[in-house]
Order: sequence, then C-alpha cells, then structure tokens
Amino acid sequence: MMTDKSRDDSTAWSSWMMNPWNLGQTVSSYLVDAWQRAILYADIERQVGDQYQAQRKVEVPNVLNFPAELVMSGLSLPRPVNYLMVRILAPEDQPTDPSKRPFLVVDPRAGHGPGIGGFKSDSEIGAALQAGHPCYFVGFLPDPVPGQTVEDVMRAHAAFVSKAAELHPESQGKPVVIGNCQAGWQVMMAAAVWPELFGPLILAGAPVSYWAGRNPMRYAGGLLGGSWLTAMTSDLGNGRFDGAWLVKNFENLDPANTLWSKQYNVYAKADTEAERYIGFEKYWGGYVFLNDVEMQYIVDNLFIGNKLSTAQLLTSDGIRIDLRNIRSPIVVFSSFGDNITPPAQALGWITDLYLDDDDVRSHDQTIVFTTHDRIGHLGIFVSGSVGSKEHRKFASTIDQIDLLPAGIYRATVEETPDDDTLLNDPYLMSVRQSSLAEIAEIVQPDPESDRRFAAAARLSEINLAFYKSTLQPWVKALTTPYTAALLEALHPMRLSYESWTSAHPWAATIHQWAENIAQQRQTVDEDNPFLEAQENFSQAMERVLNNYRDRRDSIYQIWFDTVYGSPLLMALAGHAPGDSIPARPHPGSSPEHLAFVRQQMHRLDGLLNEGGLLEAALRGLFHIAKQRNSVDERYHHAAMRLREQYDTGNFDIEKMRAAIREQALVLAHHGHKAVEAIPHLLSKQTPEEIRLVASLIKKLISAIDEQDAAPEAVVKASEEVLGLFESAAKQQEQAGKPDEASTKPVVNTAAKTAAKTPASAAEKAAAPAPVKSVAQTLMATVATPVKTGAQASKATQAKSKTASSASKTQPAAKAAAKPAVAEPVKPAVKSTAKPLAQTAAGIPAKGGEAAAKPVEKVEAKTAAPSKAAPASAKAAAEKAAFAAGSSSVAAKSPSKASASQSASTGGTASRNRQRKS
Repeated sequence: MMTDKSRDDSTAWSSWMMNPWNLGQTVSSYLVDAWQRAILYADIERQVGDQYQAQRKVEVPNVLNFPAELVMSGLSLPRPVNYLMVRILAPEDQPTDPSKRPFLVVDPRAGHGPGIGGFKSDSEIGAALQAGHPCYFVGFLPDPVPGQTVEDVMRAHAAFVSKAAELHPESQGKPVVIGNCQAGWQVMMAAAVWPELFGPLILAGAPVSYWAGRNPMRYAGGLLGGSWLTAMTSDLGNGRFDGAWLVKNFENLDPANTLWSKQYNVYAKADTEAERYIGFEKYWGGYVFLNDVEMQYIVDNLFIGNKLSTAQLLTSDGIRIDLRNIRSPIVVFSSFGDNITPPAQALGWITDLYLDDDDVRSHDQTIVFTTHDRIGHLGIFVSGSVGSKEHRKFASTIDQIDLLPAGIYRATVEETPDDDTLLNDPYLMSVRQSSLAEIAEIVQPDPESDRRFAAAARLSEINLAFYKSTLQPWVKALTTPYTAALLEALHPMRLSYESWTSAHPWAATIHQWAENIAQQRQTVDEDNPFLEAQENFSQAMERVLNNYRDRRDSIYQIWFDTVYGSPLLMALAGHAPGDSIPARPHPGSSPEHLAFVRQQMHRLDGLLNEGGLLEAALRGLFHIAKQRNSVDERYHHAAMRLREQYDTGNFDIEKMRAAIREQALVLAHHGHKAVEAIPHLLSKQTPEEIRLVASLIKKLISAIDEQDAAPEAVVKASEEVLGLFESAAKQQEQAGKPDEASTKPVVNTAAKTAAKTPASAAEKAAAPAPVKSVAQTLMATVATPVKTGAQASKATQAKSKTASSASKTQPAAKAAAKPAVAEPVKPAVKSTAKPLAQTAAGIPAKGGEAAAKPVEKVEAKTAAPSKAAPASAKAAAEKAAFAAGSSSVAAKSPSKASASQSASTGGTASRNRQRKS
C-alpha cells in the first residue's frame, strides 16, 4: 500500500518525466549545489589541518573559551608533573563573590588536550562563574615529565586544591572539584588520601568500576590478550604512549559517526557548520602523550585489573587508597546515552565498596547521583543544554548538597512549575533519599561476569610477564627517538590531519574556489528530490554501519565469554566451576572501624537527651521534612528570604554541617523517641527563646506549603512538633525560670550505659546555643531530606550487632586501645615519625611548607602508639560521631576525621610503612 509521501514522490517524478525541461533544471540545480558544497567541505578540512599544525607549535595548547592566568605549575613541585593550574578571569560584569567556595575543573588526560570543561560559555566553568564562584582550571602540557607517575599526578591535584583554599581564606567551605572522565578517578584517589583538603566532588562521566555494565569497550583488554600490547606500544614510542591510540579506540565504538555521519553532516551543512566543526576538531585532534609507566599503571590496575573500586591500590609509601575515606559529598553525573562511560561504570564502585545503606552511613559518605537519558559522553562536558541545566544547578546548589547527611540520594533537574514564585530559574533541582538497591538496579552486578574478567586480568599478567622477559629487550634495543617520531607521524589519526593542509599543491586553488563560491552561492531547494535521495542514502549508510557495530559488539561479547569462561582460564584466576567465591573480595571492615562503629553506637544512645535549643529545632524540622518524599531548592530559597528578615548574619558551614549530620543520625537511630525528647532539650531555655524558634519553624513550613501543598502526614508532624515547643514554653513559664527538673528525659535503656561516659562538649557548655545561631542552621537545613527513622534505625541496629559480635573475639585491652586510633586524640607520647606531608609532592598552603600541616597532624596523631593513650583518650574516642565521623569533634579538625578512616582501612601494616617513610 502506498503512503502519502510515496504517492507525492511518484506524482512529482511523473510530472518531471512529462516535462524534461523541469527535470533538467532540478538535476542541474542539485549538481551545482552538490559541487559547491564539496568545495566548501574541502576548504573546511584544509582549515582543520592548518589548525592541527598550529596547535602542535603552541607551548600550552588548549581549547579554553575563557581568559586565564597561571597560578601554579606542577613542574615546580618536588615530584614534578606536566600539570598546571590557572585562574579563570571573571567578566567585568559578572564578578565573583569572595565568600563563595572556589571551583576547580580538572580535565581528563585521555588522549586529547585540555580545555573541554571550559569549551563553551555554557559549560562547567561558565556555570561556576555565573553562580559567583571563583573558578580555577587544571590542565596539562602535551608531553609528560620523564618518570612521571599516576601517584605524582594524584599528589599534584592535592597540591592544587590546597593552593585554591589558601587563595580564598574568606570562602565558606572547602573547594569544589569537578573531575571530567578520567580525571574523575584521579580526583577521587587524591581525596581518599587527603580527605581534609577537598570539598564536594562532582564526577562527570567518570569511569571508576570498569567491569560493570554492558559496554563493549570493557572487552577490549581481554580480546587483545591483556596489557602486553600497551607495553609494546609504549616501547615503540621510546617510553611514551601516544594518546592518539586512545582516541582511535573511542572512534571505533561508533563507526557510523566516525566513518560517515560526522563528515556528512559537515558536507550537508557546509554553509553553517564550519565554525562548530573546526572548533570541535581543535579539541579532538589535540593529541597528548603519557609516560609508559603511567599508561601501564592505568591499564593494569584500572582498565583490566579494576582494583580502585575495591580498595586494592596502595601508594608508594604504603597508604591504601580506599574511596570510603572521602568525607565530602560525591556527586556522580552520568548518562544512559554515553557509550564510553555508561552509568553502570560511573556508579559501580558504590556496589563494590558497600554492603548496604547503613554501611554507607557508617563511613560518613554522602553520595548524590543523577542520570541523563540520552546525552553522549562528550555532551556531558560540552553540550550547551547540559551546561545551562545540570552543571548550572550543581553550581548554584552546591552548598545545599554539602549539608546533606550521610547516605545515598538521587537528584533530578526538571522544568520549574509555571506557578512558582520562589525560584527565578527555568529549571528546578530536587533531591530524594535513594538506596544501594536502586543503584544496584542500574549497575546490575554480575558475579559470573566478574569471574571472567578476573581470568582476563590473570592472563594479562602472564602475557605481560612473558613479553617483558622475551620481546621487550629486543623492542627497546631497536627503538630510537627517530623511529618513535616516524611511527608518531604515520599514525592514521595524525595522517588524517597532516595529509590535507595549505601545504598541499591543490590547497590554494580549492581555497580560491571556496571564496568565489561563498560570494556566488546557489543553494538547492529543500524539496529537491535528489537532495531527499541524498538524505535517504545517508540514513541508509548509518543503519548499515550501526548494524555492523551491533553485530561486532555481540561477537566480541561471545568471544570473551567463551574464551574466559572456559575452565582452564577460570582456573588461572583461581576459580573452579561452580565456585561461589567472588572474583574480587569485598574490602571489608578493619577491627579499628568495627570498634569505632561500636563506640559510636554507644555514644548515639547517650545523645537522645543531650542538647539544647539548636538540637531540638533540628530534630523538629527533620521530623517534619522526612514526611515528604523529596525536597527541592525552593525550600532553600524560602529559608533565605526568612534569613534576610531575621538578619542571621554569616555562619560557619563546617560547624553547621556537623550539627545537621549529628542530629540526622540521632533521629535515624532513635526514631520517634528523639522527637519526644524535645521538651527535655528545651528545659534550659526561656519561653521567649522557645517560642521564637517555634515561630521560625512555622514560617519555614508555611513558605514551603505555599509552593507545594503539604500532605496530611506533614501537617500532623508539624502540629506535633509545634505542640512540643509550646508545651516546653508553658512548663518554663510555670516554673518561673529555666529548670532542668521541669521536664523528664525520655527513658532509653541503651542510654543507661552511655550515661556512665564522661560528659560531652555540649553538656559542659555553660550557655545554650544562641537563637541567632539556631536560625542560621535552620535556614540551611530546610532543604535536607532525611531517611525515615524506622528504616534507618533498623539498619543501624543491625550494623551495631555486627560490630559487637566481631569485637568479641578481640582482647579487652585491644578493644579499648583501637578506638583511640579510629578517632585521633592528642597522643600522650610525642611521635618522632616524619609526617606524610614531607614525602608528598609538597602540598602548598599558607607560608609555603605550611600547606602540609593538615596531613602532618594526621600522621603525627595516627602514628602515636595507641597503648600509650590514657583513659581520657578512650573517653574522647567514644564521643566521636557515629558514621558521620564529622560531628562536632571532627568539624573542628577535618584532618582527624580523615585520619580515623585512613587508619581503619589501611591497617596496622600500612601505618607502620607510613611511619618509616
């Protein structure tokens, strides 16, 4: 049956056959247009070739679209690297706010040159500047420093973050670091070793768990026999790995785009596509080099070994790189349309490291993830729609994200409702409580697949050892700088740029023709049947190449599963048929961490009736907020309006974050008992103070309800909380003065034991928290989602039982000493060990060497013998915040919190190696 379109086409062809003159005009107009487009396309490609040659002559090639000035060079570090940090100069009409935390955008060194994070005005850098944040960019030179390693780069990133914090002493909060693609795992490695330096991390399209998902690229290492080919390529390059090979791998993933669509799109739109295409090729053709040791480390330990997501990597001085040590919120942004880093590889490290949601909270980790439906890999960094939407919302709400309690959250960015009056923005970000189970649905962990990849990793080690002992000496002996340069010039990716430039004999003629055509351009009508036939042919070519890609990828998977699923190769990896042992063991918990969890559970039991006006207000607000499924940034804007009315002034975001996280844990652990204890917490306050804070809570709730009608559960919770406040105020009026005996504490059987511990800092405080500071914290807390107390308490109690049972096997003396390591306190015996800062890459801070002070504190206190700690040290350790690690104690000393987790995962042997260094 003929469709309307085919009937119209048939009628048109019939009319042309009846009128040869019209047919001739149609054919000639199409041929003229096609010829002119071909000349324009050729001239565009000539400009691309000239641009490629010009970029190779630039000392620091990049594609940044923002003016910048050099701040710090990695070449000056004790362990020099080819990285550098520049300050982005803000436009005169858009100055930055010195009170806002700085942003650092770190670009990936994955074959291309730097600058993709600031390629357009609507980019990560543009979003940060628009939000008023000072912005820095971390890029790199084309050639690495001889001997440069991945660990050297990791230390350089820590030095850059420390420098940014030093340059902005007035900023409220630590620097935000954005890691694009491969830079994401580098930033995470640095933050895991030096957690006290980093603020929130934003990982954009960053692969961390390389065995996860269904990405065909993950099969490449196994099908090539492992990493021996990487070593040989570096040897042929005279100790350098050409990044053009990495770009070639990316292009092989999508042959339809590489072989046809990209070029055809330029040819079909030669009149309008030149600027965009030339600008993109400036980035895509800016190939850089990596050292042989760098590339080998990446392939062996990440691409094939997949060791980062299970804490199997160690630094040169024996420090375990455990991503659970990161203390700042981690924002993971990925896309289902990304064929290089699908969401499974971006999120798989979470299911690799954690057993359940309570395991996440016990390590004080806040993880926020968001996914895009269709954007491609590069679109995550350079797409204008993403830059003006997701990245802009990340920048404008980063302070709200930093206040989220420990746990897993999912963020979504949608269009703002038309009737909204609080948010003057086309997009609205919402955050809701998520879970490890939701992430597992995306990642879909497959133990059988992991065993096959483990077999591939084992075979890679064997083949690499065989190559090093047989072929490598001959390859290195025959390789010279001249042969390496020749192979570099003959690389197919480089030849595509070098073969057509202005140096070509025909280039001048083509350029002259292109200029003439631009002045006398004759375009064809869009309804020309030959133009439609051209489009149909192009679509057919894309379908053919896409079908080829799908068949090829299916064959890759079948080959991989067949070869590495065989009993022989499975045996090489230590797995027998039907074996249930996981290919990669879970990193587990150290005795120190289990003792830490047990002590903090003990402390949480004692926090039920501890606190004052601030703690009561936070519990009340959390109790109301948890009745909603999700919160959005309008809540924060409503709070900011009230904050202006109350003139709450500036606040310490670290102290506020600690208070919020602590009370969220108390509410999660005790459930509704924490709410019932509110009158007791208010027993030392005046009726005026109590009613003032209650009115503030009521106004916050009212402002939110104006935008989003409150469910019945929210109304009941609000009435309950306000009733408790009013009841406490009346009791104080009846007493005539603040009297602790006027309200009885909520009975908690578990707290009887906790009551024997020394009084905490909050109990020793002579004066309650001022109403002004309470208002500050409430304003910032209003957009914080909290998990329901019943669910969290159940999981927390289960974790406590596990910790308690595990600790029974340890001697009592050891159990008493270990917490002093998990929560660092001032040692009784001064340590003579050299701090890690002296062995690092000179992390700078105020006054040059003072930059290493946070790390020095960690090492000095961690290295102290735990047996020498007095009884007061044990009591102090018991006061450490459960799971939050950054409670009121940790907030005062971020380095202590990081040290406790470093000690808990690194183990005694790691600390001994650290002291020797």
